[in-house]
Amino acid sequence: MLSLFTDPINIVKIVLVMVIAYLLGSLNIAIIVTKAFTGKDIRTMGSGNGGFTNVMRSVGTTAGIITFVGDFLKCVISVIIGGLIFKTMNTSLEPIEVVGYGKYFAGMCCFLGHVFPIYFGFKGGKGVVTVAALLAVINPVIFGVAIATFLIMFLSTKIVSISSIVSGVAIIISTFLFTYFYSYKYSQKVPLEYVVTVTIMTVIICGSVIAKHHENIVRLLHGEEKKLTLKKKSS
Repeated sequence: MLSLFTDPINIVKIVLVMVIAYLLGSLNIAIIVTKAFTGKDIRTMGSGNGGFTNVMRSVGTTAGIITFVGDFLKCVISVIIGGLIFKTMNTSLEPIEVVGYGKYFAGMCCFLGHVFPIYFGFKGGKGVVTVAALLAVINPVIFGVAIATFLIMFLSTKIVSISSIVSGVAIIISTFLFTYFYSYKYSQKVPLEYVVTVTIMTVIICGSVIAKHHENIVRLLHGEEKKLTLKKKSS
């Protein structure tokens, strides 16, 4: 991946991807939707988190669904743009490797924008939906593992936070296993460097998601974390 930084034009394209993905990620849909529905700031309601779970619980199901779709789409768009721009880079790397880097890089920047949105005082959500969107575009298999893990945990506990945390761990493990044993060992589509790089990126992203749940973890340890109950009408 470091070879991408040897060409000045490549660096310009990398910065372009960073800016576009971050600015798209900074469009915090939870804040926008809650303002439209209630005139309030979602960060002053419920758990104070600018994410779809708090919108679902504090504003209503419809607002929550809109938030989920919006957060999902902004990352999908970012990842697609990242892949397309990286595809045009001047490099000796294989196209599948370069495009993969572009998608992961854009997804990571979109995630940062969601968590630290420039438009909203750098106080956003936890990025769970953003990570799901990143996986949906990059690797449907790992996305399936993440969704299955989340659903199993949620149906067992009805608690979104623990479901998200366990899914984050599952994503890290499945990303390494899939890219190493399938992409590198079996199909030989990518070099070992790619496996290491995307695994590190995944650890950074999912580790950040888990870290953003620190207050939830404290409540879980004390048995005080609330289960998800849906509001039928916006307040």
